[in-house]
Amino acid sequence: MRGALGELDAAGVREERLRADYLHCRALHAHHGRTYYTATRVLPPARRPAVHALYGFARWVDDIVDEPEPGTDTAHQRARLDAIDAGLARALAGGGSAEPALRALADTARRYRLPDSYFTAFMASMRMDLTVTQYTDLAHLRSYMYGSAAVIGLQVLPVLGTVVPHHEAAPHAAALGEAFQLTNFLRDVAEDLERGRVYLPADVLAEHGVDRGLLERCRRARAADPRARRAIAAMVEVNQDFYRRARPGIAMLSPVARPCVATAFRLYRAILEEIRAADHDVWSIRHRVSDTRKAVAAVPALARALLARSVPRPRVGEHGAHLRKE
Repeated sequence: MRGALGELDAAGVREERLRADYLHCRALHAHHGRTYYTATRVLPPARRPAVHALYGFARWVDDIVDEPEPGTDTAHQRARLDAIDAGLARALAGGGSAEPALRALADTARRYRLPDSYFTAFMASMRMDLTVTQYTDLAHLRSYMYGSAAVIGLQVLPVLGTVVPHHEAAPHAAALGEAFQLTNFLRDVAEDLERGRVYLPADVLAEHGVDRGLLERCRRARAADPRARRAIAAMVEVNQDFYRRARPGIAMLSPVARPCVATAFRLYRAILEEIRAADHDVWSIRHRVSDTRKAVAAVPALARALLARSVPRPRVGEHGAHLRKE
């Protein structure tokens, strides 16, 4: 707890209720986003609360869609999203809110001048999850991932700060958000099927003789069919292309932020390595990066981050992040 309060002090969050709001989002992040949370620990303390707020809000809304209470129907979920939309608009406009995730998010959006359009796009994608159960092709899937993943990268970018103009780094940040989410989709094929959804493009599946019925049989048997393995392998290559597009953006970040993103990059990409090592079986095991591997990645990154913080640098060349001492 002392470390969490120190982060809030470093970020200049003084008001007691707002501090509690950020701590609420931090707890959501630590519990649900373990790989990303590990990488966030490498950031300077002043920048962590904003990342926790952005993740906490996204997780809160995502759980309303993906983890509804027993007996909840689609109409009730849609009503909840309507209420969040209205509350979000009020909070971003400077009004109050009863929701801690909304209050923390609005404070972060104000501090980093995040456009309302990012959150509008996110909410639109959450609504898609209530009605869309399969995507025809990659373009269709990317229309969903723009709001659910690309804008997350764009939201975080001003928090991290860049050494180039924002518009130069933005496409790479968006690609990294999509890369992370596609990795999650590949890892969670069976889990998503249980929710009635298939996030792998139907045309790619069809090229390998795979349809929803075959995926369902793999899920029930907890075993991979050779055709399904080939389809997953094809999507792993698509995913690798997103990582290749994202990678140049790491060097465009503020020096103190690069180790964090590089760590997240390595840890998420390692999930693809685990999938490949299992011959693209995503049914008998939920692939994850071990705590040991996370530590091996995070410790050197922390050393690099500390070194970057200790080297005096002119701050005028950094775009996006607050220019407070970190």
